[in-house]
Formats: sequence, structure tokens, C-alpha cells
Amino acid sequence: MTNLQFTLAIIKPHIVKNPVSLDGIRNLIFGANFKIVKSQRTWISSKQAEYFYEEHKGKFFYNRLVTFMTSGESDLYVLAKENAIRDWRLLMGPTKVFKAQFEAPETIRGRFGLSDTRNATHGSDSPESALREIGIFFKDLDTVRSLL
Repeated sequence: MTNLQFTLAIIKPHIVKNPVSLDGIRNLIFGANFKIVKSQRTWISSKQAEYFYEEHKGKFFYNRLVTFMTSGESDLYVLAKENAIRDWRLLMGPTKVFKAQFEAPETIRGRFGLSDTRNATHGSDSPESALREIGIFFKDLDTVRSLL
């Protein structure tokens, strides 16, 4: 039995604006044997960002995060592989960029992150989060949802 999983990956606006960094992250995704099931480049709306980050509402960084995530286009991917959630989170590295740069400099956030808000990428943290998050941006993926 395999642990085939799906996870949502978001490449944040400051990376999409930088083709060299974007290409570097895509190469890391393929190098880690992820399959891209679905992708889209989109400008996340305020409504989507507020809903997506609703668990952080009331925290000091919430408004800054929503503003940043709606400041330009993002690339969104549904990634698949065995243990996708765990492996994507390991590839991304620590959320805190300063920590990533010193403790995991080879990770995406260690290489491409600029700050805790501009940390290059997002990834689902559990199968439940993956189901919810994929559903926000990829409403047409019933087959993926049935496998989550």
C-alpha cells in the first residue's frame, strides 16, 4: 500500500515576478519527484486570501499576509507523490526565513525566502488542510478530492 497524497503548493507573488527564482523552485519540485496534477497562475482575490488564511485572523501578521498574497500573481500547484505533504514541507524548509537560512539553507525558503511573509512558498500541513485548500482554488478536481 502506498501513501499517495496530494498537497497544495503556492509559489508566492515575489517569486512569480522573478523568473530565475521561479525556475529554480520548479526544478526543485521536479527534482524531488513530485508530479504536478494541476496548476494555474492566478491573482488571488482578497476574498480568497481572507478565507484561505482565516485561521490567522486576529494575529498581528494577518493583514500583512493577506495584502501580500493579493499583491501579484501566484502559481498554484496540486502536487502528488507518496508522502507529498511531508516531503513538500521538508523541501520548503522552516516557515521562519531567518531560521531556514541558517538551519536549512538548501531548502526553498532558505534559498529564496526574503522574510516571514515573503517566504517563497506555502504548503498544506495535513490531509485535511490539503482537501480544504485545494478546494478553494481547484473546484473542478473531484477526482483528487475523492483520493484525499
